[in-house]
Amino acid sequence: MTTKEKIINNLIGELKRGTLVLSVLLNTKEATYGYSLVQKLQNLGVDIEQNTLYPLLRRLEKQELLTSSWDTTESRPRKYYQINSMGEEVLSDLITHWYETNKTINAMLKEEK
Repeated sequence: MTTKEKIINNLIGELKRGTLVLSVLLNTKEATYGYSLVQKLQNLGVDIEQNTLYPLLRRLEKQELLTSSWDTTESRPRKYYQINSMGEEVLSDLITHWYETNKTINAMLKEEK
């Protein structure tokens, strides 16, 4: 891998990490457990590993943006996460900021052509 390719891969990784919170909050409107969330996000084109998602879920829960509950009715207990009202408010602000940033970047890209 060339130096340029390494730089590009690192920068793409930074961009992806910057959108993971938004992706998780958007996809926890219904209670979901970690592994199913990984699969859902990957099916939507968001490349995320379990060892990235679980610490993020714990952090969002600690920040009081998600609530969690255990389902022990099956043979394997699962911890479900769901966005709460504060998370919805934060998500709304993030979406607004996303659209503003996207508009600005798109305008700069148009000027580039």
